[in-house]
Amino acid sequence: MSICGLDFGTSNTTLGTIEDHAPVLVALEDGESTIPSAIFYEVDGAVLIGRRAVDAYVEGAPGRLMRSLKSVLGTSLIDETTRLGRERVSFRDVIAYYLGAVKRRAEQTMGSELRDVVHGRPVHFVDNAPDSDRKAEETLRVIARGIGFDQVTFQFEPIAAALEYERQIGSEEVALIADIGGGTSDFSIVRLGPERHGKADRVADILANDGVRIGGTDFDRQLSLGAVMPLFGFGSAMKRAGLDVPSSYFHDLATWSNINRMYEPRVIADIRQVRHEATEPELLDRLIRVVHEQRGHTLAMEVEDAKIALSEKRQADIPLEWVAPGLGAAIGRPDLVSHTKQLADRIAARIKNCLTQARLAAGDIDAVFLTGGSVKLAHVRKAITKAVPSARIVEGDIFGAVGKGLTLEALRRYGPGR
Repeated sequence: MSICGLDFGTSNTTLGTIEDHAPVLVALEDGESTIPSAIFYEVDGAVLIGRRAVDAYVEGAPGRLMRSLKSVLGTSLIDETTRLGRERVSFRDVIAYYLGAVKRRAEQTMGSELRDVVHGRPVHFVDNAPDSDRKAEETLRVIARGIGFDQVTFQFEPIAAALEYERQIGSEEVALIADIGGGTSDFSIVRLGPERHGKADRVADILANDGVRIGGTDFDRQLSLGAVMPLFGFGSAMKRAGLDVPSSYFHDLATWSNINRMYEPRVIADIRQVRHEATEPELLDRLIRVVHEQRGHTLAMEVEDAKIALSEKRQADIPLEWVAPGLGAAIGRPDLVSHTKQLADRIAARIKNCLTQARLAAGDIDAVFLTGGSVKLAHVRKAITKAVPSARIVEGDIFGAVGKGLTLEALRRYGPGR
């Protein structure tokens, strides 16, 4: 079939198609159906995506790594350029190259051309900014057409996850879909059931949608700022009384989509000036080393790995000996919770908004369907389930439910007889 569902995520991407009337995710890299949303520009002009991109960076290949590409949609960054070798490339072109490469890989695997797509999107690309939200969707639409799709439509990611979950249930229920991804947290309340699955029009079954621009990368940022960046001078004092070292360097270094800003030549010059006025210049020396060697993504990966480890273990270590001998950070699960509790609470607050939209009480929710990588964090899961305490908890395909649901929606919109 020439139709597909495309889940372009902040952290990972999937693409699904229909086989034997069922959604199937296409192998995009090394037999895996998920591919990291990452791109690496080598100095010789070659471009790598996915795991190959991350591996090249980790192995020290000269070039520029970019991750969390989706995060620039709806922001002013989308119209900016970034330096890649001797050239400057727009973020639009970076996203277009990545998605075009994903499309070509899927077509090679399938042996046929993909022409029509249902693109996933968060409920809100940007919080409380309808114009930016529309621009983000339109940017993706133009990119999708530019890489060769004919028909391009969109579906909310939690609604897509609901369609996939609906295939698993045997009776009617009201479900809260919680999709806690890398860049956004999205919720839908949907009436589902086997007899509703084949309906052409599901508008009346969608009772509420809401979301917030908080996801796994925000947890990375807050954990980094709280537990790691102080080792590089964050929060340390300047010689001039009452002033701290400027915080913007650390916020950019802790934010996946902003790390490349730190590599602009003026930034390291500014930091060296600040160092002369700092009371603890040795901490700024560590920061200078990370920026000079363009190892910001290495630092971010170490923090992300610790966060993921803390979803299963009580403690995780962040090794930083590559910065300075003996340097490192030991982080316990309570540290993760304390640094990110406000994020978890803000995510859970959107459930109350959904219930209000749907004119339902918490007790009216029969099941909570969890998807997205960040639902693995125990305090996030607890905050969600606490909002609907009597509901049955169902954990879906964490990285594949949205892609499969988008593919089901593509079949409904573009399939035979449509």
